[in-house]
Amino acid sequence: MVKKTKLGNLASKLVPWRIWVQASFLLVWLDPAGLRLHTMCAPVFHCYACPLSTFACPIGIIAQFSALHFLPLIAVGLLVVVGALFGSLVCGWACPFGLLQDLAAKVPTPRFDPPKVAGHLRYVMLIGTVLAIPYFFGEGHPLFVCRICPAGALEAAVPNIVGQAIAGSEVVWPNAVKLTILALFLIAIFFMRRPWCRLLCPLGAIFSLFNRISAFFLRFDAGECTQCERCHKLCKFGIEPEKSPNDLRCVRCLECTRCSPEALSLGSIFERTQSKTERAQ
Repeated sequence: MVKKTKLGNLASKLVPWRIWVQASFLLVWLDPAGLRLHTMCAPVFHCYACPLSTFACPIGIIAQFSALHFLPLIAVGLLVVVGALFGSLVCGWACPFGLLQDLAAKVPTPRFDPPKVAGHLRYVMLIGTVLAIPYFFGEGHPLFVCRICPAGALEAAVPNIVGQAIAGSEVVWPNAVKLTILALFLIAIFFMRRPWCRLLCPLGAIFSLFNRISAFFLRFDAGECTQCERCHKLCKFGIEPEKSPNDLRCVRCLECTRCSPEALSLGSIFERTQSKTERAQ
């Protein structure tokens, strides 16, 4: 049996404050210093066309380069490095679009879980709208990812519409498909936890592929587990953490680490765990 490392203990203490950690990242993503570093990507889902965005969106960059038949080495390299280090921990703790959905989840409305297989739609979204459609049809195709992205509609199109209306100029409306997807998204976030992340996010699809091989990971100690299944109740995404602690569907919110037997914890390849025998010596 192993003991929680210092990292695991720290993560458990931070979990109740997770939403504040997410909010603090807004100081980075929402350009507080008036910078516009759009030649650099952030490892989160955030539209670069937002009036307050600091960095470029990696998904938008990959899609645009795919339309040009080029591989954006820096953007892809960033995602590989971040994914190899953290997996989907970025989704649970740093992504502003994830924060929006987590805030909506605090509204006391009925919640429904999608079928497990529905999570594979993220990979369809990634391969189809981010890679294949741009490559074969270019940015003008109606299903090009930026043309249907709810983040772009909410963070860029809506502020632009409001600004145009205030200025008294002609309002340029997004296409009907984008507005429909935005409306469905805004409804869904009140009846499903993180619907975009769980069903369609192409960036989450990329990071999830690293969950089982990343430097930081969820550790399960079978010796501490009492089979109480409290982790099932703590996990809001329909995962059984003791059976699949690094599941592809996991956004690593780390809520399951609040399990009383402390069988689940955040671990890393940089730390060494101790057995009870070693601690007694």
